[in-house]
Amino acid sequence: MKNSISPEIKKEIEALVKELNYHSYQYYVLDSPVISDAEYDREYRRLKDLEEKYDYILPDSPTRRVGAPPLEKFDKVAHSEPMLSLDNAFSYDELREFDKRAKKLLGSPDEIIYTVEPKYDGLAIELIYKNGSLVRAATRGDGYTGEDVTRNIKTIKSVPLKIEGPSEIPDEIDIRGEIYMNISEFEKLNRQREENGDQIFANPRNAAAGSIRQLDSAVTAARRLHLACYGAAGVKEMPAYSHFEFIEWLRKAKFPVPAKLKIVKGMEEAIEAVSGLEAQRQSFPFDIDGAVIKINDFLLQQKLGSRTREPRWAIAYKFKAQQGTTVIMDIKGGVGRTGVITPYAIFKPVRIGGVTVSRSTLHNWEEINRKDIRVGDTVVVERAGDVIPHVISVNKELRTGRELPVMAPEKCPACGSAVTKEEGEVAVKCVSLHCPAQLQEKLIHFASRGGMEIEGLGEKNIRLLCDRGLVRHFEDIYKLTKQDLLHLPRFAEKSAQNLISAIEKSKRVSLARFLFAIGILHVGEYASKVLAANFRKLEDLYHVTPEKVLGIKQMGEKIAGSVSAFFNDEKNVGLLDSMLKLGITISNPDYAKEKTRPGPLEGLSFVITGTLPVPRKEVETLIEKNGGHTTSAVSSSTSYLLAGDGPGSKLSKAKALGVRIISYDELLRMIRGEASQQSLF
Repeated sequence: MKNSISPEIKKEIEALVKELNYHSYQYYVLDSPVISDAEYDREYRRLKDLEEKYDYILPDSPTRRVGAPPLEKFDKVAHSEPMLSLDNAFSYDELREFDKRAKKLLGSPDEIIYTVEPKYDGLAIELIYKNGSLVRAATRGDGYTGEDVTRNIKTIKSVPLKIEGPSEIPDEIDIRGEIYMNISEFEKLNRQREENGDQIFANPRNAAAGSIRQLDSAVTAARRLHLACYGAAGVKEMPAYSHFEFIEWLRKAKFPVPAKLKIVKGMEEAIEAVSGLEAQRQSFPFDIDGAVIKINDFLLQQKLGSRTREPRWAIAYKFKAQQGTTVIMDIKGGVGRTGVITPYAIFKPVRIGGVTVSRSTLHNWEEINRKDIRVGDTVVVERAGDVIPHVISVNKELRTGRELPVMAPEKCPACGSAVTKEEGEVAVKCVSLHCPAQLQEKLIHFASRGGMEIEGLGEKNIRLLCDRGLVRHFEDIYKLTKQDLLHLPRFAEKSAQNLISAIEKSKRVSLARFLFAIGILHVGEYASKVLAANFRKLEDLYHVTPEKVLGIKQMGEKIAGSVSAFFNDEKNVGLLDSMLKLGITISNPDYAKEKTRPGPLEGLSFVITGTLPVPRKEVETLIEKNGGHTTSAVSSSTSYLLAGDGPGSKLSKAKALGVRIISYDELLRMIRGEASQQSLF
């Protein structure tokens, strides 16, 4: 039972909260601590003890920043106003053109007052305050709807939980800014991840974004993230008349604001300020990839307005990429979660843009051959906001003859299984069910609603079971006992029994659902149903040839090759047999179904490109419902290319192969029987 609280204890708690928040601001925002860490810790412990003893916790207490129980997923949040992106300029002449356009639209030849600030390379965020208190935080998302990351944002020490300081505080205001990670902290995090065998982050931006989007806020709390605020929305009346004044308001409200912000007159002064930022780029402790130029006056901003995607009153100048020269020491392959084996170079450490880098992605094995990249080569590497740079070119004049060419691997570097490469594709892939590099993602798909539908076995619990070594393959799920689960965090008697019951229930499954669950490359729900309709039982697929799968008219070469490779892998077959022995019972109602009258699209294959009047998923369902099927790539066996607005390279390929091209309206006419297939082109 909690103790009753006296007015004196209340006052002490309130004073401690105010004092500790002040010191956090000094330390995390101003980088100018006024007390030692030991003194801060002593006051923090006193506050925490009082809060626990008297059950009195203020909304802005620093003890609320420690993380909360993990979420299953993020909720969606609609932005009060769209979070627009900025148009980019890559030369000073483009900045001058921006200035001319703004003057023309404003109808004034006078020099415009601009602000210039660093363009932080991080994750855009919106902090929603009501009556001065932080109530919600959301990512940018698609600009209109983001993800609710409030619990994670509250773990960041520089984020005010309550607005204090200015005389004017709006009842509602959405503060916008950038979440970022300092380079030194990023490198420390990557060293830890490498030591733990985890995949490293490509750059500080990705690390910050990955940290904010953690379902477990304790993970976010363990990483030191920072915030720079630069804008607002959702407010009836701004507490300032210009951007520069608003930044000062933010500063008084104890929000961290952009470093080295300047106010200038005219574009030439703005260009001078941009040049100064680029010259200082390496001195910043965090990544900046450019400068942001804004018209200072809010009335002028309002007069200029916005286009669909970006405002007319601001522009981002992108800095030039930074380059360095080094020697490739080795080339290895890393296995991604989908099985794609991506080559990367390990080279002699080199300083680029103030950061020491020692590896680079090489994109794919054909790229290595095209650029003729060899172990021992001297190469030019470029870093454009990425700590892991890209190899731009090879200096072949410095070759000694001892350089070693590199071939694509024939076996997976993670599990040793044979790899596959489809005709016309550049990706080399591992399709083994035993590959540890793909394990967790495959298990998440396996247990999902479209797969085995094991209730309670979501991403969080799968990662927990894998981390504890209880699950290494699909079959291990069916070996779990209630006792195994009771030793794990978050599991009690009832929750453990519920999961075991859900696993037992999943043992009765249709062949189509099982084929989809085991995650065969290119085999989605539709292809799974087609296979089930043509093979009586799972064992009939063992050691199947590509030709036999191609004999099914809905199947193309890509799916046939993938299915054959999967069921000719002895490890895969052995695992499937093991699962059957553990009690999985597979029925096949699809095989016994009476053949219905052929649909109007029976036997036809479609590839979709461009934007259609309805969502693509609806179109795919419509095609399948009427007997056709869709594939992702254009080939000589494609019946039709369904082209919408803004078609990509698939249109050119279809024309080259003589594939007939139709519109969405023509597809509907085909389904209604109003147009013959021969008459379309």
